[in-house]
Parts: sequence; structure tokens; C-alpha cells
Amino acid sequence: MARTSPPPDSREPHRPSRLAHSPLEDAQAFVLGTALCALGVQLLTAAGLVTGQTAGLGILLSYVTDWSFGVWFFVLNLPFYVLGWVRMGPRFVWRTLVAVTLLSVMSWILPQVMAFERIEPLAASALAGAVTGMGLIVIFRHGASLGGIGILALWVQERFGVQAGWVQLGFDGLMFAAAFAVLDPRLVAASLIGAVIVNLIIAVNHRRDRYVGR
Repeated sequence: MARTSPPPDSREPHRPSRLAHSPLEDAQAFVLGTALCALGVQLLTAAGLVTGQTAGLGILLSYVTDWSFGVWFFVLNLPFYVLGWVRMGPRFVWRTLVAVTLLSVMSWILPQVMAFERIEPLAASALAGAVTGMGLIVIFRHGASLGGIGILALWVQERFGVQAGWVQLGFDGLMFAAAFAVLDPRLVAASLIGAVIVNLIIAVNHRRDRYVGR
């Protein structure tokens, strides 16, 4: 007789197939997640560093213009909401809009209440990568994102068959190349450590087969 695998619920009966988050749970998650990400941004900017994706572009533009990171991050995300609406649906877009807005506000509030007088670039990069990675996981697990190039990458993958990971990698390559033209190369090199840590944390911890909340 052929052996068949038991259904997931029989293997782990204590785990329901889906957990619906309450509005209060979503609210605390958005505040916590964006606060952690804003702390990551403050660590990076205190040391003159950058990161990848749309946040990195926002930081880089804040260095060379009079606009703050929060303003740039909010503006840069605006074009991606249309793609997000088509690709991910209105619920995802509204939640992402809330998360992006909160991060923009948090990134303005934190420097008003705390400052780093001295922090080594390598330490700043590693710590920023860690807190940002955890903040993103909190946001992802409550049905939202911080928008940006990730949404574009998913659309390109669906429309043209180019893997989303390659699209994001290409964007980061161009962004870091631009950073080398603006910042001290040693700071850009240190920034790469934080970007790697962010992606490692998400890759290891954000797995749909291990987390059932929505």
C-alpha cells in the first residue's frame, strides 16, 4: 500500500491554517515595524551610510538635496501604488500606504528625541540591517510592505518573465554605483554589510510555511 503524507493540520494540530489579525494587532505591528525601520534609517544617516531598495535611494537623495529622507521616501513610493493595486490588490496597497506614511513620520520624529554622537560605520551598518530586517518582517506578516522597487520587481516578473530578485539586484547595483559617486567609497562598502544582513534576516525568518498569520 502506498504511503501518503498526512495533511498539515494532522501533523501540527495545534496550529490553525490561518490566523486573522485584529485591527489592534495590525496597528501595533505597523507602529512597531515602522519604528524599527526608522531607527535603522537613523543609524545609517548618523554614520553617513546608505542601504538598498527605495529606502536607500531616499537616503541618498536626502544627502544631496534639502528634502529629508521622510519626504523623499513618501514621494518615491507614489508611482508604485498603481502597480501595487493591479498586482497585489487594494487591501495590500492601503496597508502599504499606511506603513510608508508611518515610516516617513517616524523618521522625522526619532531625530527630534534621540541622536547618536558617535557610532562606527560598520557597527551602524550591522545594527541598522538587523533592526530594519526585523521591522520589515513585522510589517510583512501583517499584509503590508514598504512599497517601492519590490512592487515593480513583481510586476516585471509577471509581465516580462524576469525574476524579481534579479530586478531588485539590478536596482541595488545602480543605486550603490550612484552612491560611490557621491559618498566616501569606504562608507558605501560598509553600507553593503547592512544590506546583506537585511536580506539574510528576511530570507531566514520570513517563510510562509512557518507563519500562518494574515
